[in-house]
This record gives sequence, C-alpha cells and structure tokens, in this order.
Amino acid sequence: MSDISRRAFVGSSLAPAAYAAGAQASSVAPSDKVRIGLVGCGGISTADSNAFLAHPETEIVAVCDVDDAMLAKTVTRLEKLRGKQPETAKDYRRIVERKDVDVVLVCTPDHWHALPAIAAMQAGKDVYVEKPLATSVLESKAVRDAARRYKSVVQMGTHWRSGPHYAEAVEMVRAGKIGKVRQVRCFAYLDWVTDCGAPPDGPAPAGVDYDMWLGPAPLRPFNKNRFHFNFRWFWDYGGGLMTDWGVHLINIALWAMGPEWPKSVISSGGKYVLQDNTETPDTQITVYDFPSYTLIWEHQVQCGLGPDRREHAVVFTGSDATLILDTSGWEIIAEPKKRASVVEMRRRYLVDEKVRAAHARNFLDCVKSRQQPVENLEVGHHVTAVSQLGNVALRSKSRIEWDAAAERVIGNDVANGLLFRSYRAPWKLA
Repeated sequence: MSDISRRAFVGSSLAPAAYAAGAQASSVAPSDKVRIGLVGCGGISTADSNAFLAHPETEIVAVCDVDDAMLAKTVTRLEKLRGKQPETAKDYRRIVERKDVDVVLVCTPDHWHALPAIAAMQAGKDVYVEKPLATSVLESKAVRDAARRYKSVVQMGTHWRSGPHYAEAVEMVRAGKIGKVRQVRCFAYLDWVTDCGAPPDGPAPAGVDYDMWLGPAPLRPFNKNRFHFNFRWFWDYGGGLMTDWGVHLINIALWAMGPEWPKSVISSGGKYVLQDNTETPDTQITVYDFPSYTLIWEHQVQCGLGPDRREHAVVFTGSDATLILDTSGWEIIAEPKKRASVVEMRRRYLVDEKVRAAHARNFLDCVKSRQQPVENLEVGHHVTAVSQLGNVALRSKSRIEWDAAAERVIGNDVANGLLFRSYRAPWKLA
C-alpha cells in the first residue's frame, strides 16, 4: 500500500471501530479509564487517536496544538466520535500538568518529540510518542534515559511491530529458516514525494504561535514548506526519508537480527530530482557494517518501482533462501541449489489501521500491567539512533566508526558534532 493511499485511509478506517468503542465507553468503570492528553493535532494524530479510541477504556480529555485551525478541527472530530468535547491548550505543558491525564500522546513534528515526552515522564505520566524518537542520536538517548529514570511505560509509534505477518517473518529469520543471513536490504521508492516548490518567506497564518512551533529549533522566517507535513524534509525539524521511513523498515531488520550496533556507517546521496527549497536528500544509500551482517538502506523519490517491482521492502538474504517482507505480506524464495530442501512459502497480509490499534492495545495493556511494550524505548532508541547515524555519515561526508559503549563516533569531531542539535534558548534538554 503506498503512503498516499495509507494516509487517505487513516481518517476513515478506524472510525467505525471508534464509534463502536464510544458506544461501549460508558460501561467502563471510571477507575478503569485511561485518560489521554493529545499533544499535536497534525495528520498522524488522527491515526493515533483513532487507534486509541478503538478501545473502550480510553478517553481523550485534552488536546494541544500551536495552530488554532488544527486544534478546532481535532476537537470537532473527537466530539463526533465520543460525544464529548476535550479541553484545549496551545502549550504542551498545560497538558502535562493536568491531574486528569494518565497518558500523553505525542504527535508533534519530530523536533518536538523529546521535550513533551520527557516532561510527561517527569510528571509521572506514561507516554506514546510518534517515530522517530528524536531528531538526533543524543536527544534520542536522553528520552530513553528518562524512561529508565522515571520507570514510565513508553511506546514508540512504529506500529509494524504489532503486525502479525511481520512477527511471523522475523521469527522465521531468527529460527534459521532461510539459513545464515549475511545481508539485509531496506528500500523505499516513493512516488508520492513530489516537488513542493520554493514559496517565499512570509507571515505565519493567523492563529499560529510560530515561536512555539519552532521551540528548540533555530529561529527562521516562516515558510509554508517548513510547516506541517513538509517539516520532515528540513534538517532543523527532521531527517528526511532516512529517518521518516528508515525507522519503519530498519526497525524490522533490527527486530530480526538482534540488538547489535553497527561498527561503521557510510552514506551518499543528494537532491538530484527535486528542485524545491527542501534540504534532505531525494536519493540516498547508506551501508551499515554490523558485526555479523551488512545492512543497506536506500531511498528514491518520484518513482514507485523499486527492486522486485516493489515500492518498499525489507529483504533478508540467507544462505538457503531470501525472505522479502513488506506491508502486503512476505515470501520465501529458495536459492537455486537449495530448492530440494527449502520450502518456498508466501503469506499475503494487508497492513491497515487495525495494526495501529493493536499497537495501542499493547501499550494500554502495559500501562495496566507495568510491563514493557513491544516498542519500548530500549528498542525505540536503538532503531532511531541507527537511522540517525545514516544522516550523520552523510552530512559529515565520512565513513564513521561507532563506539556503541561510549555512544560516540571514534576520532571524528565533525560527526560527533552532528550527534546532537543545539537547542534555541530558553529550551533545554532535561
């Protein structure tokens, strides 16, 4: 399923489930309610809030956004779903400090993931935070360390971790069904990423607290391409497709291959197709040298025909067979000389918003049991940091060697300088 069709699907696919949950919500005892404060009312908030409201014990009591228009749209939608209007705020701190909030749901642009998540943990809340965990390796580490310190239940919103066919494929790789895996290839060829032009700077729209939107990011004039969805194509706020889609696909690779860190990373790419004012590469290849295998990431935009005629996939190359996995299912293709001993198999499975609801269900169960969710921050930091290291190698124009114990690049001051993005005053990373 392409991302365009996926995004279009988000707004409606879980609505019937959410309405059904709303009909049952009144039967849930007040002591069993999980009260949610939503921070960020952009596109992903629709998918995530629908996923949570698919479960009858949830209630969204307050929502926050710096854009009055987005805030009003979200309030109207949530009132229709549950028949109750949530309270509103334009500062996430007003959500975090509320006594009637148990869980903070962080659906902001990437540069605003860390601070609300950490503040919520400090206030004794549990947190569901969208991916990637942060905009840099060390910022991601800080969020993980906060989860350890405050013993919060925290889930990163990479919902493929709750997809049944992904779990099946991962287990087959781990069990040696395709033999020894020595290479994993992740790719995303996305034709929905189009040239968005180069509009001039200008005033922020009425009702937008632009200074708050920037937050810890550098002070820059307002430009509509830096705002809302396209923020991810600018280094101040995101990491391009290397982290936006890389966190999804590399996540599956690391799930199957284990908790190793790369020994070295090299990356190349640039803007070869897009002529707009965005900054991140439209084409990029990153090669990770792990202790026991090689991982390759690649992306291109304005084309949807990748290897094996797929838009995206994770490809595990084993000594006996290759396993190819994407949102439509998985298949095992035997090596020519192993066809007599390897059973070729295929499983078709459509990833839809029920998988996102299952991810929310796992988190809610862990809020109650105090167990660790499937995408806890030990996992979330690992996935985020590995993805971020691809951009560190690209932007430092070097092959970087990674010291996993020290969480630093060996002998490369330029690369180490890219492990954290300085915060604009008065914002500080706790």
